[in-house]
Amino acid sequence: MKRPIAVMTIAGSDSCGGAGIQADIKTISALGFYACSAITAITAQNTKQVKNIQAVDSQILKQQIELVLEDFSPKAIKIGMIYTPENVLAVKEALTEANYQGKIVLDPVCVATSGGKLAKQELLPLMQQELFPMADIVTPNLYEAGLLTGCNPTTFQEMLDVCKMILDKTSAKSVLLKGGHLQGEDMIDVLMKQNGEYKSFSAERIATKNTHGTGCTLSSAIACFLAQGINEEVSVLNAKRYVSEALYSAKDKFMGEGSGSMNHFFMPKPMIFINDESKS
Repeated sequence: MKRPIAVMTIAGSDSCGGAGIQADIKTISALGFYACSAITAITAQNTKQVKNIQAVDSQILKQQIELVLEDFSPKAIKIGMIYTPENVLAVKEALTEANYQGKIVLDPVCVATSGGKLAKQELLPLMQQELFPMADIVTPNLYEAGLLTGCNPTTFQEMLDVCKMILDKTSAKSVLLKGGHLQGEDMIDVLMKQNGEYKSFSAERIATKNTHGTGCTLSSAIACFLAQGINEEVSVLNAKRYVSEALYSAKDKFMGEGSGSMNHFFMPKPMIFINDESKS
């Protein structure tokens, strides 16, 4: 019997559909995988502002994760916005108790593109302690890297230094530092492993205001490529290409008055299946 390869997202809900769980599900689906989810929080937001946030009860969050893992065995999990310390612990407990062995991509989301706070101040140190060691790739942007390290990189060399600082402070297997907020015609990201090996990725900056959910989309896409058994460098490269195309295809479209969404379905793909002899 064939069954689709599942990829799971653990993240918050974005009511305007451009980021969070909605962007993750769109990305996973567009890349041909079966999207499962566990919602950590509900946000009231649009492309201009985040008005309110309500965290999901930690026991409900834990049960969402447990039941998905029990039934679908996702090959990879993307972890995004987590709003409370209780829910950080719920995510860790659910994954640990299930002895989850798939790939994990952790996007330590703190602030929305519109500027709204998406995490409580005490959350990052707890995530560093509890979730970073479980992650195959952690994907902070420059602002989040500054909160993690106390340093605000403005050059490529400083990005390398910050990557090393993050890896030294945590047990994450690798870190992808997103440099989209640096000045310049090209956007530079850096992927560094625990042993200090690194690779940089350059992408042309696309002139558009529709950049809502780029980080969510990138981390979900990375999870999808890792789910296929592709190595980290190629997974990041493929995910960045997907994001660039999704940005470009929506660059001149009206996607809300503020920072709008990209076009996740610019090139839909058929769902990817595997043979599961145990279910035949």
